[in-house]
Amino acid sequence: MWSSLRSPDDCPIERVTIGYVLICLTASHRNASFDLLERLSIAAPAAAGHLVTDSDVLDGAVVLATCNRFEAYLDIAGDDRDSAVAATVQAVAAASDLDATELRDSVSVLGGKDVVQHLFAVSSGLESVVVGETEISGQVRRSLEDARSNGTTTSDLERLFQEAAHTSRGVKTRTRIGAAGRSLVRLGLQLASSRVTDWAHTRVLLIGTGSYAATTIAALRDRGAVHIQVFSPSGRAAWFAAKHDLVAARDLRHAIGTSDVVITCTSSEVPVVAPADLDDGIRRIVIDLGLPRNVDPAAAGVDGVELLDLETISLHAPISELNAESEARAMVDDAVSRFRAQALEQSTTPALVAFRKHVFDILDDEIDRAKRRGDADGESAEHTERALRHLVGVLLHRPSVRARELGRAGRGEEFVGAIDALFGVRPEPEAELPAPVVPLADRTALDPTVSTRDDQADAS
Repeated sequence: MWSSLRSPDDCPIERVTIGYVLICLTASHRNASFDLLERLSIAAPAAAGHLVTDSDVLDGAVVLATCNRFEAYLDIAGDDRDSAVAATVQAVAAASDLDATELRDSVSVLGGKDVVQHLFAVSSGLESVVVGETEISGQVRRSLEDARSNGTTTSDLERLFQEAAHTSRGVKTRTRIGAAGRSLVRLGLQLASSRVTDWAHTRVLLIGTGSYAATTIAALRDRGAVHIQVFSPSGRAAWFAAKHDLVAARDLRHAIGTSDVVITCTSSEVPVVAPADLDDGIRRIVIDLGLPRNVDPAAAGVDGVELLDLETISLHAPISELNAESEARAMVDDAVSRFRAQALEQSTTPALVAFRKHVFDILDDEIDRAKRRGDADGESAEHTERALRHLVGVLLHRPSVRARELGRAGRGEEFVGAIDALFGVRPEPEAELPAPVVPLADRTALDPTVSTRDDQADAS
């Protein structure tokens, strides 16, 4: 259901400076069905580009859609949050062929500091099906890159997402949350292991050839699996098999018939495995890691087939080590506090810049007049000018410090009002900064985490 956009401690200065104009629409495994999330994962990212261009209430949008999460981070034009939410719900629902009312009832709306808290926790893996899983940080990063490509990011969204990435890296390197949590691949194999007596003698078929498939191979080999063949709907099996020392399968039905365990992880938008492909009387485990589903759900009704899909796997997600999770959440809380304090401090920057410009413009005018009058010349004039500029700098030091102090205390409006009342100086509207373009190599170096299902899945 809808959550409140306002909280008792929201204040005017926060609305301006720390993203109260940023809101987040979120649906996840916690409050939405996997069927709904599956449909959103297909179409919601494509709708992101139209959210801004087709709306006069949005300045920017970043959309994240994964196998168990939908997020829309919105930079609102003006203060009409209700219209922004309604426009986003309508656009995403239409793109996903969903009823707008159904989608509206399945999303929560976060505003103010809750947006910062939520994204930092999401990007650190603290809100995932398996707490501490590593894929989400890359997915968050890719969502920002997509927004840049679509021209829908803004300077406020950039700052928010870049700080979220920094926080995620800190959580990974300074806590054991990654060890406490496990990826969906490893959790699926763990569930399957209760039925598999010896992985070394188990015949495994992997359907998919992306990075997610590579992760699956590593997890299988950790468990002792050696008989692994791979099939690719897009014809990449031979290349992938050679790279990972596997057997390439050419015929899907035949490959399934010679396998005890079938694992799917492709990006196909339609099921790759049908019930008829499994109806051969052989008992087998099918692990469907795809979203959209790679295996027709009706396959669960085939005799001898045990289907483990993402929804089933999520129900068995383990409780993480409490100490590791607590430590990670404390780091996220600290990062949120720093982000808010920095943003509050910067809230007075436009007014401070305007005030300093006002004072130095007066100084420059007086120096120019003095030069025209010939009050001083040569070395004496230069010495006098340096002395005056130093004096003005000293006089401005205390107001500058006080401006930052008032900003951190949430009283930035007092400074803005004071210079307006005393000097008639008002800050100029901030121009929107262009999104920084970071080379791919640099982005990989900053965050080597495997990114999205598009990277992880088989190209179709």
